[in-house]
Amino acid sequence: MPNKERVGIVVSNKMSKTLVIAIASRILHPKYKKIMVRTKRYKAHVEQEMMYRLGDTVRIQETRPLSRTKRWKVVDVISRSPR
Repeated sequence: MPNKERVGIVVSNKMSKTLVIAIASRILHPKYKKIMVRTKRYKAHVEQEMMYRLGDTVRIQETRPLSRTKRWKVVDVISRSPR
């Protein structure tokens, strides 16, 4: 079974070898039938040098636990931030 992949936006690059990725999902409220946006933040491991900036859209892939909170690694960049 292949590993899970997600696409999200870089919201923090302050740590060495770690990015924080925000992934928004749209869910339907069970009672009021309104679409809500829920955001979840994942910490992802970066193997090469830190070439990622805030606002970049990246693809992350599930991996074995790398630390207490890191279970994902960055696979590639989908689009660069305009700044």
